[in-house]
Amino acid sequence: MPFESLKARMGMLLEQMVHQPEDMHELQETLREELAELQASGLPVPSDLVKLEQSLKDRLNLPKSDK
Repeated sequence: MPFESLKARMGMLLEQMVHQPEDMHELQETLREELAELQASGLPVPSDLVKLEQSLKDRLNLPKSDK
């Protein structure tokens, strides 16, 4: 997965968060999937995106994962 592609997908995801806050659950799940894909590819996972995903999870009162 090229880095530029990742940046573009994350940019689009963050743009959706701003303009469609009613879809936060779907956006959180998409972000979680993107981070899991990075991790599975052996690429570094940006800590700010991990924090954002956790913040969304907390805001949506989702169960915490055991990592």
